[in-house]
Amino acid sequence: MMVDKKIEWISVGHKDDLPEGRVKTVTARTVSICLSHFDGKWAAMNNHCPHQGGPLGEGSIETGVDGECWIRCPWHGWDFHPLTGAPPGGHEDSGQQLYPVEIRDGEIFVGLEAEPDHERTTTDVMAETMVNWGVKRVFGMVGHSNLGLSDAIRRRTNDNELDYIGVRHEGAAAFAASAYGKLTGKPAACLTIAGPGATNLMTGLWDAKVDRAPVLALTGQVQTQVFGPGAFQDIDLHAAFGAVARFSQPVLSTSNHAELMSLACKTALLEHDVSHLIFPDDIQTQPSAAAAGNPDGRVGGHVVIPASDDLDRAATLINSAKRPIVIIGHGAVESRIAVIELAEKLGAPVLTTFKGKGLISDTHPNAAGVLGRSGTPVASWFMNEADLIIALGSSFANHTGIERSKPIIQVDFERMQLGKFHPVELPIWGEIGAFCEAVMPRLSLPKAADDQIKELVERWRIWRDEKTSRLQEERGQGIHSAAIFKHLSELCPDDAIIAADVGNNTYSFGRYFETKGQRVLMSGYLGSIGFGFPAAMGAWAATQDFDEYKGRKVISISGDGGFGQYPMDFTTAVKYGMDITHILLNNSELGKISKEQRAGEWPVWETNLHNPSFAAFARLCGGHGTKVTATVAIEPALKAALAYDGPALVEIITDADLV
Repeated sequence: MMVDKKIEWISVGHKDDLPEGRVKTVTARTVSICLSHFDGKWAAMNNHCPHQGGPLGEGSIETGVDGECWIRCPWHGWDFHPLTGAPPGGHEDSGQQLYPVEIRDGEIFVGLEAEPDHERTTTDVMAETMVNWGVKRVFGMVGHSNLGLSDAIRRRTNDNELDYIGVRHEGAAAFAASAYGKLTGKPAACLTIAGPGATNLMTGLWDAKVDRAPVLALTGQVQTQVFGPGAFQDIDLHAAFGAVARFSQPVLSTSNHAELMSLACKTALLEHDVSHLIFPDDIQTQPSAAAAGNPDGRVGGHVVIPASDDLDRAATLINSAKRPIVIIGHGAVESRIAVIELAEKLGAPVLTTFKGKGLISDTHPNAAGVLGRSGTPVASWFMNEADLIIALGSSFANHTGIERSKPIIQVDFERMQLGKFHPVELPIWGEIGAFCEAVMPRLSLPKAADDQIKELVERWRIWRDEKTSRLQEERGQGIHSAAIFKHLSELCPDDAIIAADVGNNTYSFGRYFETKGQRVLMSGYLGSIGFGFPAAMGAWAATQDFDEYKGRKVISISGDGGFGQYPMDFTTAVKYGMDITHILLNNSELGKISKEQRAGEWPVWETNLHNPSFAAFARLCGGHGTKVTATVAIEPALKAALAYDGPALVEIITDADLV
């Protein structure tokens, strides 16, 4: 029994809550206690079975073969006396720790000694290091194999050094972190347990990897003593994450813990890639007096200036071109202003890849829209007529639509991207902004160059007339996507952040939505359905963490198939008061796949979907939900949703063939 010194009495419930002959788990401060009511008496003891930590309060009082009554651990059947905590045949002082109990007016109080000062742990060191490297946000799920790490993160959130968002599915955490990295260039962390929690991260982490977004994955693991033999939820996480993570290491008792976290953060930041740390359960609470790590003296400048000879050759090609065009991809996201200034000097149309949509406003005189499968005929026309392509931070993937037979100057800060799929006229290694700044003084276009800016005005007029004519195509089977994105183009705030999912909705968004400065996020090279709404959660978190994004509206767009991947995380958005407007195009099928089946001369098979009312679902979750079945209702529904301060969903019934 505890000596009565500086006892704090904590209420753990009413005596009517626990009948005679029963046990239950209660919590006093952060202490888990097995409360028992037996033989008219009350007892409180340490809730953790000394075998493997099983919760005694979830067990029962049973009669043993010796005729005595025992609390039986629900995990492996170890027995303890309900009043003394002693094991069968043992001595009282060899059993569970007891705490004093008092009943006051029917209320049960448990006495605890004054809470001791927190003993610093390895995970405290690592969480502090993470903060020092600029990590501001963690998405994840707290669970049994990450509790020590979770507590270290909790302490940092209590000190307002980190913010945490608890999700409903780890896949949503990974997508949110990926989108956060794509938007800000800074890593967010995702926290999971061992086994299935860790493996659920994989799709979102691959999305981050192939789109070069920094992410920090923190996975729990089973205790080191049971590595290998096949313990519950024990999988080889180092091997499982080997392909997706640029940096992946286990955290061991002998590790330099601050250095491990520093290397993980540095790799994610500088390599624009995934870093992964594995935290065995027993290592998380190991005492440590080590100092936290920080980035001082560990990160240099990152501007790569192109070689002078390459700049001279580029100027020669550009100065002799009559119809140059500029293609801007997502790799030029940080240099978009310099790219636009270059295009203005050249009088050149600016085409974007789909991943680069929004990097130049469609209202800009040089803008030519999106190129490729999700693009506009404006961009395609200028691609066909060009005599020189200046490709800046863009890939040549088969969806992009860059004509490889034309003379191409390709500039990229990642050397492996240069001429990756085929040779180009002039590959240049360097930062996009540095290239633009260095080449500009060398440029003097020929006087005979075509007036492509005047041509742009005419090509946009033709395409906008075409879009208007498509509004008449409704067949009574749902709303035309052109109508949806016409109204969204008009109502969307100029500085909004838009997360686009994958499917028919994506093609329609790329084709019909006209940007005015909005930032667009998407699952680019992975093309993963389900990205949209979790990505919006990541974008919303960035609006809370960085001044440059504060106050910006977050919008996500998906089909019914995409939203159906992580629908319960709408409750996450409600829980944290996320100001997200989700626009859901519901055609009750995987419309893009149906189209591909028809194009491949296959029968349409198993692409139909059975859906609930998504608008009603949003309301049941505690958010705003509106269902739209007629074109005239689009505008008021969008206005109301965009004005709603919190998670809002607009479900629009669409025609799968009118995209």
